[in-house]
Amino acid sequence: MENAQEAFRAVLSAGLRDLAGVISVHEFGVFAAAYLRQQLNLPGNSDSQGVLFFRDKYLQKSQLPPEVRRARARYASRTTPYAKIAEELGKPFVVKPAIGAGSLRTEVVRSAEEYHRALEPFPGESDVDLVTESFVDAPEIYMDGIWQGGDLHRRSLTHYHSSPLSAVHGRVLEAHLLDERLHPDLFEQAENLTKRVLKTLEAPDCVFHLEAYVEQDGLTFGECAIRLPGALSPQLVQLTYGVGLFDAEISLALGLSVSLPPAVRPPEHFHGYLLLRRPDHRSLTREDFGRTFNFEKLTYSSSPDTPPGPYGRVGEAIVSDPDDRRLSRTIEFVRFNETGGT
Repeated sequence: MENAQEAFRAVLSAGLRDLAGVISVHEFGVFAAAYLRQQLNLPGNSDSQGVLFFRDKYLQKSQLPPEVRRARARYASRTTPYAKIAEELGKPFVVKPAIGAGSLRTEVVRSAEEYHRALEPFPGESDVDLVTESFVDAPEIYMDGIWQGGDLHRRSLTHYHSSPLSAVHGRVLEAHLLDERLHPDLFEQAENLTKRVLKTLEAPDCVFHLEAYVEQDGLTFGECAIRLPGALSPQLVQLTYGVGLFDAEISLALGLSVSLPPAVRPPEHFHGYLLLRRPDHRSLTREDFGRTFNFEKLTYSSSPDTPPGPYGRVGEAIVSDPDDRRLSRTIEFVRFNETGGT
């Protein structure tokens, strides 16, 4: 999906001449989608250069003004010494793909040995495929929403119980929507940060996903993408607020303005999700979950033949509650899944 030439050749070779639009529901396809719109004179965002500031983590952070606090970042390669990066960024630091997604091939590095192991998945063919960043050790939140006409039209705020990075290394990925009435200061900070970032980077009309770290003295910017959020976040937004992010993405790709339902504040229920893993030391079934917890949605495969998806996923669950504090406690059942029911 990242190879715009391949995508363009595929369209031309298929003889697709009467196209209405181009859409990608994955971050890896955002650049190619913009390039195809440009070449085929299609609606939606066609600024392939502007897209790069929402894909490359170094370009993005280097473009932001000084008042936006973020991790220090620099490109690195296989020839960049560990000591040089540690001196510049401090220890530990993070190694990640410059245009990666979902924390894949991302590692927190605490030693020269860990640094060299973190470099192994990278082919070393590019001077800009690898970014190193200073490590921010703080809880993570993310804001999803719709940016249209240079302003924020809808947004939701979600808290990660465990980060995507920890989920890559064996934790269950889970998150839940926050209630603005209980977290007014956090919502205000996140909204102000989002507006500053999207305006500075000259975001097109888009569905966006912005991540930040919650530190004692305020928010530290993580990264921002102009695409649908991953995992089950679109479903949480739809169930809680009645806003269809998938529908918004399609409308924008067709050159249409996004029509939104009247705002519902506060929602009747807040929702959270879990991407369920197969535990290491015990066999669990769907019925094991169902006997203990109530779900709005639950899928789970206990078959050893089921190949795990991203984050070790063999199932998924959506839970809800009128009170996001109780919802947070419900989601703590992750211990049940991670330990095999003990």
